[in-house]
Amino acid sequence: MTHTTNPIHNDNKMKLGIFCINGKGASMTTVPEQRPLNWSQSLRSAVLADDAGFEAIVPFARWKGYVADQPNHPSGTVFEPYAFAAGIAQATSYAAIFATSHVPTIHPILAAKQGATIDHISGGRFALNVVGGWNKAELEMFGNPMKEHDHRYDHAEEWLSVLQRLWTETEEFDHDGDFFKVIRGMSSPKPIQSHVPIMNAGGSDRGQHFAAAHADLCFIILKSEDEESCRRQVEDYKALARDHYGREVQVWIHTYVVQRETRQEAQAYLHHYAVEKRDEAALAGWMAGQAANTKLMPPAVLETFSLRFAAGAGGFPLVGTAEEIVDKLEMLSRVGVAGALLTWVDYHDGLERWNSGVMPLMEQAGLRRRFRR
Repeated sequence: MTHTTNPIHNDNKMKLGIFCINGKGASMTTVPEQRPLNWSQSLRSAVLADDAGFEAIVPFARWKGYVADQPNHPSGTVFEPYAFAAGIAQATSYAAIFATSHVPTIHPILAAKQGATIDHISGGRFALNVVGGWNKAELEMFGNPMKEHDHRYDHAEEWLSVLQRLWTETEEFDHDGDFFKVIRGMSSPKPIQSHVPIMNAGGSDRGQHFAAAHADLCFIILKSEDEESCRRQVEDYKALARDHYGREVQVWIHTYVVQRETRQEAQAYLHHYAVEKRDEAALAGWMAGQAANTKLMPPAVLETFSLRFAAGAGGFPLVGTAEEIVDKLEMLSRVGVAGALLTWVDYHDGLERWNSGVMPLMEQAGLRRRFRR
């Protein structure tokens, strides 16, 4: 039985989270309102989301930036996700607190101990985003060169298997696999939750099979804004989990949000930060890494996503008035999306606009219940 303290299991039709507040955000821009990384600002964003009843706070993992020959580029200035999660867990009381874990950079014994610790700090609200890794330079920095694409998922499956045994088995165990050798393995304390929720963002065919087999939350990039196209993509993912693995999964997306009083104002600001003030070096590095080391989508399709990558790491656009944004969220709910991770250029401004303008309309639309602690 799943421990009910984790809000990702609630009955809201459209769950909400914030993403990337352990770095400068998801937007590749040079506008000054995208502030440099600062703990007090990250903490304030988390508390604003937690106080409004957001279900998830999800950091990303980054050990080295993806702009060649610029070691101090902001893309590499990121708080470590487990330590970040522990700090945010202490300061919040409702949201699920995720860590994002690159499989090649942390041993499952350490991940088990840290994850269980965060689960206790949070009172049973921990969740884990498992990532194989795509940034070749940062994995090489660990002396762990990037594996062939599908082989990364073999590594991730064994890593997750060892981790979950450490979280659930009460007797010592041995493990002798292709990637890990564990002698008399154990970890204590166990997490409060009987099952720690797992998120994964598999986009390739092999990645989708990994997520469908092992993740509770399958994190996808919607490749179109057309309702029927979105429905097919979401339904195909759910069918894969159900038909091949006998599992029911939540499908989540990430978004970039530009909310203004008029659609014209929103579109103008999007153009300003994602086109006129685009961080060209960051975008070029990001797209080169995606093209070379992932199978998310064909290179020609990747190129058409350049605006979405600059605006918010390829997220689904929520651009316009509060009413227009809620219309989009209703469509996403209709096609089967269970949750949306939100990003903004300025998280404080964005959260305040969202909480005062969008959230009441979501409640009126039946997408969410009014939040009460």
